[in-house]
Amino acid sequence: MASVPSLFASIQQRVSAALTAAVPSADGADPLLRRSDRADFQANGVLGLAKKAKANPRELGAAVVERLPADELLAQVELSGPGFLNLTVSDAAITGNLAARAADDRLGVPSTDAPGTTVIDYAQPNVAKEMHVGHLRSSVIGDALVRILEFRGERVIRRHHIGDWGTQFGMLIQHLIEHPHELDHPQDAGGGDAAMSRLNRLYKASRAVFDSDEAFKERARRRVVDLQAGEPETMALWHRIVDESKIYFNSVYAKLDIDIHDEDIVGESAYNDLLVETCDLLESSGVAVRSNGALCVFFDDIKGKDGEPVPLIVRKADGGFGYAASDLSAIRDRVGVLDADTILYVVDARQALHFKMVFETARRAGWLTEKVRALHLPFGTVLGKDGKPLKTRAGESFRLEDLLDEAVERATAVVTEKAPDLSAAEVAERAQQVGIGAIKYADLSTSMGRDYAFDLDRMVSLTGDTSVYLQYAHARIRSILRRAGEAAPKAHPELPLAPAERALGLQLDDFGDTVAAVAEGYEPHKLASYLYGLASAFTTFYDQCPVLKAEDPATVENRLFLSDLTGRTLHQGMSLLGIEAPERL
Repeated sequence: MASVPSLFASIQQRVSAALTAAVPSADGADPLLRRSDRADFQANGVLGLAKKAKANPRELGAAVVERLPADELLAQVELSGPGFLNLTVSDAAITGNLAARAADDRLGVPSTDAPGTTVIDYAQPNVAKEMHVGHLRSSVIGDALVRILEFRGERVIRRHHIGDWGTQFGMLIQHLIEHPHELDHPQDAGGGDAAMSRLNRLYKASRAVFDSDEAFKERARRRVVDLQAGEPETMALWHRIVDESKIYFNSVYAKLDIDIHDEDIVGESAYNDLLVETCDLLESSGVAVRSNGALCVFFDDIKGKDGEPVPLIVRKADGGFGYAASDLSAIRDRVGVLDADTILYVVDARQALHFKMVFETARRAGWLTEKVRALHLPFGTVLGKDGKPLKTRAGESFRLEDLLDEAVERATAVVTEKAPDLSAAEVAERAQQVGIGAIKYADLSTSMGRDYAFDLDRMVSLTGDTSVYLQYAHARIRSILRRAGEAAPKAHPELPLAPAERALGLQLDDFGDTVAAVAEGYEPHKLASYLYGLASAFTTFYDQCPVLKAEDPATVENRLFLSDLTGRTLHQGMSLLGIEAPERL
């Protein structure tokens, strides 16, 4: 089914046409339409147009009103003040538009007119290291953007640029050669916890020897050379460490309900063979120059506190490659091989300068053209209640698994209190959905660039702007539909709507426009805000408009229809954010 234009879009088109009819020179004039507390919508475009046309705004407003078509869309048009148009949609138009949405599996949400290929770089854990709270936002935001862009029809290629290369692997591999059973799997254990235990043991043991034994340190450094050269035994052990890490990554992402596939994990090592060529191309083209033995790119507008230029170091004086070399090689691959139109980097805000320099370098080199966008989507920091970066009492970063487990534990108490008749298995399932949803929503409902405080008590609350509030609204709707008996949801455009029904209907109609705006601006917090507004509108509707005990069968059916469409919209919206919508709560 084709997408369903929103009432907003339909009215905007008609007012724009009426403006053009009144002032032919203003073809395609913007009516400056917005939601209003004086009517359903207010158009403010007359004032600016009157100024340009040197006309009386009130008279021009009256001329625009005369040229608006008389049909079932608008119930009332009022000219207010110096040319403001207050527009009230008819009840029949609201219900009719919602009926068209309900008939579509996509709820009338349009697909993008010009689908392209987006490569999104997110969820970048490090091999042989535990994931901590710093990995939360990249993972959750990136996953939501993937879901939203794919729903809009974009071809999305995931890239998990994991830290799987560098000097520390010489230390790890050398220790594994000298202690070959360090990663042996215990007979009675498996999965992510066991994998992390083995990796921790390997890392701590190798680090202790590296720091205390100069001979081992030298062997480890030689092992790095073997790794970079692709020596078979070294590569085999490197693969073993990476595979062990993937077992652990998968276990954490399974708890987060985020899909991560081996083919999407393309770490720093994947670009190793491109690094020398990348540097040679930059140097031969004059984009990069030698400075104190290092290969650098300089920028006129980037200087340090001392006023001296701050370069992007592509290759160090000792011949080693920095992050810039792998990031630039990745751009070459993503544009030249993957044919990306857009490359998104969901990486924390502290890397803003790095990406600014990398993107500018890639443009100078011709790897980023006018046809390709590269965007850094910076996110803020997860804070504790004290307003400082979230740390353990010992001053260390929180293990991500510990935060997830604590959220599920808190959610278990909430679910048990709210639904004491559930079985232990049902409580466990709901607690997982509620706890993980609470963490995701707290993150996604915050504007990406802002910091936010990690407060589990607030996150799992049934009241306020939380995922639990949305989940409870969805579960309540499913309960109403189960109790409806033979009555079924059915739209009745001929019925008048109560104020709470109108408010809910207009909110529902805005879903498609919201998803489109979120996808275009990469702003998942706006979808979270929309869903909270929808759940709040339903709560008011439920309080003021009896559903199953309405005065007549047609009103019962129409209110069931509004309830059902609200439930479907909440379900779809939460799914786009990666949040489960339980049938019962």
